[in-house]
Amino acid sequence: MYVINPEEERREILKRYRNLLSAWGKAGEQKNKRMVRKAFNLAVTAHKDMRRKSGEPYIYHPLEVARIVAGDIGLGETSIICALLHDVVEDTNYTVEDIRRMFGDKIASIIDGLTKIKEIFDHTGTSAQAENFRKILLTLSDDVRVILIKLADRLHNMRTLDSMTPEKQLKIASETIYLFAPLAHRLGLYAIKSELEDLALKYTEPEIYASIARKLEVTAVSRTRFINKFIYPIRKSLASQGLVFEIIGREKSIYSIWQKMKSKQIPFEEVYDLFAVRIILDTELENEKYQCWQAYSIVTDYYSPKQNRLRDWISSPKANGYESLHTTVMSHTGQWVEVQIRTRRMNEIAEKGYAAHWKYKEKVNSESGIDRWLNKIKELLQTPDPNALTFLDEFKLNLFADEIIVFTPKGEVKTLPARSTALDFAYNIHSEIGNQCIGAKVNHRLVALNHPLNNGDQVEIITSKKQHPREEWIDFVATARARSYIKDALKEHKKLFAEEGRRMLEEFFRELGVEPSKSHILRFQECSKIGSTIDLYYKIAQGELGLKDLKECLQQHDKGKWLNIITRPFSRSKPHVPQKLSEDVREKMRQKQEPLIEDEVEYRISDCCNPIPGDDIIGFKANEGQIWIHRTNCQEAIQLMTKYGNRIIRTNWTSREANTYLAGVRLGGFDNRGLINEITKVITEKMNLNIRSFHIDSTGEIYEASIMVLVSGVDVLHQLMAELKKVKGIENVSRINASTQSSK
Repeated sequence: MYVINPEEERREILKRYRNLLSAWGKAGEQKNKRMVRKAFNLAVTAHKDMRRKSGEPYIYHPLEVARIVAGDIGLGETSIICALLHDVVEDTNYTVEDIRRMFGDKIASIIDGLTKIKEIFDHTGTSAQAENFRKILLTLSDDVRVILIKLADRLHNMRTLDSMTPEKQLKIASETIYLFAPLAHRLGLYAIKSELEDLALKYTEPEIYASIARKLEVTAVSRTRFINKFIYPIRKSLASQGLVFEIIGREKSIYSIWQKMKSKQIPFEEVYDLFAVRIILDTELENEKYQCWQAYSIVTDYYSPKQNRLRDWISSPKANGYESLHTTVMSHTGQWVEVQIRTRRMNEIAEKGYAAHWKYKEKVNSESGIDRWLNKIKELLQTPDPNALTFLDEFKLNLFADEIIVFTPKGEVKTLPARSTALDFAYNIHSEIGNQCIGAKVNHRLVALNHPLNNGDQVEIITSKKQHPREEWIDFVATARARSYIKDALKEHKKLFAEEGRRMLEEFFRELGVEPSKSHILRFQECSKIGSTIDLYYKIAQGELGLKDLKECLQQHDKGKWLNIITRPFSRSKPHVPQKLSEDVREKMRQKQEPLIEDEVEYRISDCCNPIPGDDIIGFKANEGQIWIHRTNCQEAIQLMTKYGNRIIRTNWTSREANTYLAGVRLGGFDNRGLINEITKVITEKMNLNIRSFHIDSTGEIYEASIMVLVSGVDVLHQLMAELKKVKGIENVSRINASTQSSK
């Protein structure tokens, strides 16, 4: 527990301020020091009575953010001042105009961009989180430093997340992994990106994080010994050829190790590239390529390279400006090792990203991928009054996508995400051109709307005023921009038929002697697996749904099955059983005066992650009032916590109900006679569980099986997995997170 000691805190504040100046490295310039000192004094005064959740003085936070901005990102005076003052307007009585008067227009503009919009939005409307993120990016149009300071702010918040409530930890960690870590990656801040990912994993999957961290610690000594032995001949040869260099071993991040374990479905012990060796050369700009390839030649003189693992990002840098030469070689002990070769300039860009890229831009004298990406974001921001959530989705898409460059018939350059189609190109030019597109000419050859584009293609769009968007177009496009325009156009088209469809549905209800209430219409919509009422009315008006379909749903209702028709929005999955909060958890929530969910609220199990008792879960309040239950590490849950933090509800499992829940396990190994019989014996006889489905694929001697079983909780599932691992011929067992099957 934190103990307040004013004298010690005063010394600590001064110590942190000196650390900031040291990280900046320009404190000797009186003008710079004077303005930074002025900002420091204002921040101390403004936050003097404020404390963090941990009990520490609040001023520690802006000081640490400023130190990250100066030291880890390498920004200067303006950014340091803004970092020191970034919470002053939001949390105190000072205004943006006060900042403008004391520090000028530029700093006031950046501070305004960093100040959050208050959460005045209702629970069913706009997402406050999305609006705040969009506001930050709007300022990016003028100054990218807003984003860089925000990343520093997020990094320090993640480092000090222990003092927050579990719900707040999950929300912030989910935002971080969904948006901020990819953003740091896109801006070339690899060190910050890796730390954000590791810290997010620490709170979203604490057991996995702790397990990998423990194993890394146990193997640290042997790993260091191996690296030293591996680099010895390389170091000796590089020095003999007169190269000036630094050579180091770099450990993979915990998050990247976990991602590899998941994607390859392998245990920690089988992740061969736990570390990489990095060679950093000190050389002049004009000799960079030559000396990097010279170092590559020396490495491959001693170790055999893996032919398909050479990555030349020196000749063609990544979209975020990253330059390096990567190769994977076989060590003398039979272990693959990744070797990264780069110059001091390239290393600084890799570590400090956009700030270092800008520093070297004039020397390199060319527009990099990072410039093109920033210009693309500025184009997005110029769209008149875009929906914040749509913008967030498109921005997220642009964070990950590699880019291609294509040309208009007049030679104008257009940058699109990789895998874009001719239809994406049409919508990139203008929404109406996209809506009326009937085809395209790519390199003077006629192609269909869904034709994928490649780097360097020249594209001419063919339109017709009789054309209008169709449902299948959504599957043709790769950009959120095009998808949004198509959905808007389809919605407008369907609205023309909505009134007629509504009238017809009301007649159907009356014909069957049922009141056409909102709840009955919603249940018919769910029964028909349709995402919106407009779509429902449209299908009725078009004759795709009729009296017969409504009658079948009413018959289900008569059998007491209405409450079992449970689907996610836009989902075609079968029903799951709702789960309610346990009484002891409800009582704790009453004591803490937290919002309590009434008994009549429906709880629904999401089929995207198949949560079962014992899993860490969150509840999401949907527009219709139901509470959807997700696992906390579910990708959809992470998106929901990122966009709708105010609709996330504390949820826990009850211990009183004896329901069974559908869960899946995936098996793999070497096929042998009687294996299926052994597996079914373990499940049905030893564990006394019911199998709902069993699917096995065999290729030669290797097989992969997926089995869906009914279990009462996560402890039973873990016990089952442990028993299956004992069966001869089963090499790996993993849980299936999402299922396409479900119980009735």
